[in-house]
Amino acid sequence: MSYEGALSLRDIPPKHHIELCHYKQKSNWDCGISCVLMVLPRRHRHHLVKNLTKISKIEGFNKSTWTIDLCYLLKRFNIEHVFYTITIGVHEGHRGNSYYHHILTKDETRVILKFQEAKENNIPVKKSSISILHLIEQLLNGPIIILTNARLLYCDKCKSNKISNELRKCLPWPTTYQGHYIVLCGYDIERQKIFYRNPSFADHVCQMSLSTLEEARKSYGTDEDLIFIYK
Repeated sequence: MSYEGALSLRDIPPKHHIELCHYKQKSNWDCGISCVLMVLPRRHRHHLVKNLTKISKIEGFNKSTWTIDLCYLLKRFNIEHVFYTITIGVHEGHRGNSYYHHILTKDETRVILKFQEAKENNIPVKKSSISILHLIEQLLNGPIIILTNARLLYCDKCKSNKISNELRKCLPWPTTYQGHYIVLCGYDIERQKIFYRNPSFADHVCQMSLSTLEEARKSYGTDEDLIFIYK
């Protein structure tokens, strides 16, 4: 699929890149928190790293973060953002998904409550499926934290699936879905590439085709979750 013609009509710069301070995840569960750390100002990043155990207890998650949890973290540090998803709460279909089966029991009540209290906590949650054109337009305003299926991620530079061997050993393969957060940080319209940072690896900007991104972010299990960050 070619997006170039549609994009050029919107008077978008042909290339754009957002400089971010990379943060590599420490274990198999904290990719989302690592993505939040990448978009925080330095002083807030240091505070979250230093007080992560305490903040995790306050926020109620324990080695299991959902996108709504990441939004509450961003709100804690007054980061302007908008959360888009096609499912408000917990998708009933996830009960039959082997990836979600072992975490729903302990997470469901917390996640549903956080969605219910989002408005009163000034956390913007919108039920919507976001187009690839909208994603690229948003990158002119700030980075995007996005939930993907790790099994479908690919880096055209490294010529490999971007899940480290260390992390791969910890994941419940051979499930068809493995939720993994990355940060989109730029694009190249002419080459139809999206740039991203993957917390599974050390400091490195990866790139993939727009079609690969679409497949990974719209895979069943992601609920098309993404967070627009406004810097």
